[in-house]
Amino acid sequence: MSLRASLRTVLGQENVNFLLTNRIPRHALTRFMGWFSKIELPPVRAASIAAWKLFCDVDMADAKPAKYRSLHAAFIRELREGARQVDPDPAVIAAPCDAIVGAFGRIADGMALQIKGFPYPIADLLGSEAEAHAFRDGWFVTMRLTAGMYHRFHAPHDLTVEQVRYISGDTWNVNPIALKRIERLFCKNERAPITVRLDADGSRMVLVPVAAVLVASIRLPWFDAERNLRAGGERAAPCTARFAKGEEMGWFEHGSTIVAIAPPDYRPVAELHEGRRIRMGEALMRMG
Repeated sequence: MSLRASLRTVLGQENVNFLLTNRIPRHALTRFMGWFSKIELPPVRAASIAAWKLFCDVDMADAKPAKYRSLHAAFIRELREGARQVDPDPAVIAAPCDAIVGAFGRIADGMALQIKGFPYPIADLLGSEAEAHAFRDGWFVTMRLTAGMYHRFHAPHDLTVEQVRYISGDTWNVNPIALKRIERLFCKNERAPITVRLDADGSRMVLVPVAAVLVASIRLPWFDAERNLRAGGERAAPCTARFAKGEEMGWFEHGSTIVAIAPPDYRPVAELHEGRRIRMGEALMRMG
């Protein structure tokens, strides 16, 4: 058995995985990773990128050709032209990111599922009872970005951002092992609910990027051009930024999760299922 296969066998054991990714000083390790990943010294860069590729399924075939200056630069790589096709159907809400689909379905009286048997109030996720009320019988889709995936996220339709809310929090791992053990995990972690209004029918959606262990930051360059989102502290800020369907909105500086919250008259596409790998631009939902 190869070294890579042996490591994955060990790390695939639930107790070991949970211990190594959660029973650690999460904030300190995340801050360290944010600093370490930006080191541009060639030996550090080469060793860290090699370790990343050893532990994670990393496919750089669809990235813009580049010699990455650091591990951080490789994490937030851009796609080459034409690497993703955005569904052109005006009734389709496109996937905002490459991801593995987690729990999804109806929001039942204001409650969504992080995994079967683990409900959470979307009001806690969004940080507002009033904003959650409009979606109390809507839909949710959880999309998990693994550490080796493309880390940028894009507009699911032509839209205007109406508000960005920053909520500070923990950095629990968001993999299925942690989701089965930590109740209301998404409501505990740092996150940035982005409320948008779609041009097509005037409906509102919310995209909720959720940070996780080793995620140095969620970046929204159109919102805080000169600093990380967290630098301004907890706040809800109005916004008027406009994006075309498929246009880049921001990125994670490691793997994490986006939860999409949609109104009651939308529907997930029939081919959506838990565990499916979805690529940015593919059909995620249909408008009512």
